[in-house]
Amino acid sequence: QVQLQESGPGLVKPSQTLSLTCTVSGDSGTTNYVYWSWIRQPPGKGLEWMGAVTNNGYTYYSPSLTARTSISRDTILNQFTLQLSSVTPEDTAVYYCARGLRVFDYWGQGTQVTVSS
Repeated sequence: QVQLQESGPGLVKPSQTLSLTCTVSGDSGTTNYVYWSWIRQPPGKGLEWMGAVTNNGYTYYSPSLTARTSISRDTILNQFTLQLSSVTPEDTAVYYCARGLRVFDYWGQGTQVTVSS
């Protein structure tokens, strides 16, 4: 059974960088083209795919976020991380990690991140 767990600060100040980690269990992380994604849901809005990383380190980003987003993979720790720079209150959302690129078979429970001074 694959499990994902997000972790990171729940409050970030405007203009700072949001950093979240997703810890994976139940997946060996050795298959190259397995995709690990970050997805968010702002209050009252739908899900937004932010980007993904493969086990062998290839990254893919949403065009609307590519300038501010960096996703990396650590196959030794079996984690992947999200960094979103220059955050504004519009980046307030529940952030999810998930396995997949367009279809997701395993999700983390989500973590609330609020951008506020």
